[in-house]
Amino acid sequence: MNGAIDLSQKLSTFSDHWSPRTVAQFNACDVMVVKVQGEFVWHKHDDTDDFFLVLKGILDIELRDRTVTLKRDGIKFDSLNF
Repeated sequence: MNGAIDLSQKLSTFSDHWSPRTVAQFNACDVMVVKVQGEFVWHKHDDTDDFFLVLKGILDIELRDRTVTLKRDGIKFDSLNF
């Protein structure tokens, strides 16, 4: 990948919710954007790490022991070593 990626522009190319789109790869990991709305069923990925960046609105991530609230420009990492 050469150059910067405009995440807002990538998000403007679709309107459906809960349908991630891959916009790049970094160290053999997919970088994805997704629009969310409402609640999503709790799940986990045993063999991957997750990174969340909120561009607009608020995202509540309910973990087993706590809820993490991310606002615009908020970041959260979930790692297998976390």
